[in-house]
Amino acid sequence: IVSGDPLGEACPGEWRKWVQGRIYQALQAPRTLTVRSRSEQMPKPEDAWMMRMVHQHFSVDPVAFENFAAELWVRSDPHVSSVEVTRPSRDGGRDAIGEYRLGPGVDPVRLQFALEAKCYNPYGGGLGVKMVSRLISRIKHREFGVFVTTSYVGDQPYKEVREDGHPIVFLVGRDLVEILKKMGLSTPAALATYLDTEFPMGSPSSIDIVQDIDPSVDLS
Repeated sequence: IVSGDPLGEACPGEWRKWVQGRIYQALQAPRTLTVRSRSEQMPKPEDAWMMRMVHQHFSVDPVAFENFAAELWVRSDPHVSSVEVTRPSRDGGRDAIGEYRLGPGVDPVRLQFALEAKCYNPYGGGLGVKMVSRLISRIKHREFGVFVTTSYVGDQPYKEVREDGHPIVFLVGRDLVEILKKMGLSTPAALATYLDTEFPMGSPSSIDIVQDIDPSVDLS
């Protein structure tokens, strides 16, 4: 440029094409995909007991886990304005539905969402393609999906959702642990009391469950 040659060898090719022929080619950043690995989705070792307790608490009635999943989805984001757990006989494959609010409170845009909840063994198999595809197929126009699980999402379905741009939110084991911690439920006694009070399952209680998980845990 200093020597009077603005289109020299160091000139960006896109700029040269524009100057010479008024042809432009937009610069595009590579697409960024967030696909969490299994280890990134699972609770940290010191928090593993939390998802084991939740799973065992609802193992006698996995349908009741839907209410827990809806509650934690609401707790995870203040923009979730409403959620309704559907009746099993009329859910159309959706465990809960609700609204997500964007924009100013006086004039918001409301998005509809469909939620599916799976209470799986945290250290068993994760969610496969079939489970995730079922939720995708049941999302209506202008809706997004929420998948809540005590386990994790398999690598293949996670990649397919992100690569194909499906509007699916995943709340997995580690996410649920972080939400429970923010609720102040970071001790076995506190979590057991919360589960037994808000989602009573009868016997055994969650106190009994966590003692079975680790007899050395002090619940006093």
